[in-house]
Amino acid sequence: MNIARAAHPWIRRCAAGALACVLASAAHAQVRLPGGIGVPGLPRPTIPQLPQPVQQLVPLQDLRATLTRDLIARNPQRIEADPAGEPIRRAELLWLSPSAAAVQAARAQGFVVLREENLAELDVREVVLRPPPGLPTAAAAQQLRALDAQAAVDFNHLYTPSGDAGAVPAGTAGARRVGLIDAGVDAAHPALHAASIQRWGCDGKTVASEHGTAIASILVGNDGPFRGVQPAATLHAADVYCGEPAGGAAEDVARALAWMARERVAVVNVSLVGPANRLLERAVAALVKRGHVVVAAVGNDGPAAPPLYPASYPGVVGVTGVTPARRVLPEAAQGPQVMFAAPGAEIGAARRGWGYTSARGTSFAAPFVAGLLADALNEPDPQAAAAVIARLAATAIDLGERGRDPVYGFGLVGEGARVSPGRLPAH
Repeated sequence: MNIARAAHPWIRRCAAGALACVLASAAHAQVRLPGGIGVPGLPRPTIPQLPQPVQQLVPLQDLRATLTRDLIARNPQRIEADPAGEPIRRAELLWLSPSAAAVQAARAQGFVVLREENLAELDVREVVLRPPPGLPTAAAAQQLRALDAQAAVDFNHLYTPSGDAGAVPAGTAGARRVGLIDAGVDAAHPALHAASIQRWGCDGKTVASEHGTAIASILVGNDGPFRGVQPAATLHAADVYCGEPAGGAAEDVARALAWMARERVAVVNVSLVGPANRLLERAVAALVKRGHVVVAAVGNDGPAAPPLYPASYPGVVGVTGVTPARRVLPEAAQGPQVMFAAPGAEIGAARRGWGYTSARGTSFAAPFVAGLLADALNEPDPQAAAAVIARLAATAIDLGERGRDPVYGFGLVGEGARVSPGRLPAH
């Protein structure tokens, strides 16, 4: 994703490793897809002009649907749509903890077991299967459900990024930890080269991205005038894309969550969005039950859009974004999933390879909240996690209706940690 400067009221919808970043400007009256961590080698598609002002644009979820159709058209051998139109890995199904007899019966019917992994930390065993030749994926899902009514079946949905600090006392490096599930991080960037980063994914390879680098810098960056929320914390960074167009699948995110559980990373930032998925739901629930805090962006599909996940799962800390004027982003989702608001526009962030950029979107609001929570929660603990969230809520600036509301949640936090892009070197 290419995070462009926000000189105008941009609307962004991003999908790293799968979809390019969409920007809509009232001034320019169009939506375009610049390059970035999108599908390697693909041309930059253009969406027809949208003449309405930003508040009256066609529903933002329609933009995501357009990008999904474009993604599938360009990668038909690897990606298809589920019955609801959401992108999934072609001819792959997730079967959660099926019986041995059911797996044997599936093999007898022509299913092929592609992968199998026991995610003990999340109390689930996942089996990834390919349907028999000629059997549509949706029909194959129904066939599997008939073999074991107790074992949940779902598609291997793709999840996409949702968007376009004070000093730390000496001697505290490594005392705090925070997790990041996203695309790859450019650890060579000046804002991150001194950071302590533990990596997971991509078989040890580093596939740096714009989105992952920007989020990481907001969390732990430290470079002259630029400071992240927790510049001395150790970052546990899981790359679930690895530069692949079909990256960011539900199984990838679930395995990354299992890694966070093994590493006992108490607070995990997930600036990704997508549809409800049984594997992801179980993985998140297991992590929350263990006392981890999952912080997630609520998404940029607009205030009237259906809820996106994982932000909308019970126990997840959903984060919306606001402008420097403390107004909610017009593209931000709204609903009971919103727990906090944080800076979501005109945010200084590291740019992959060099320099800094101005980021916008709920993707970039989430790490402000994750960083603040990680400051007070070093180990997973259910009671401590609830107390930390409650304390942060007590400090929030109430911007909407009195008390928690579906637009701003408990209110605005992290405002003082936002670094203005104007203070940073040339973009």
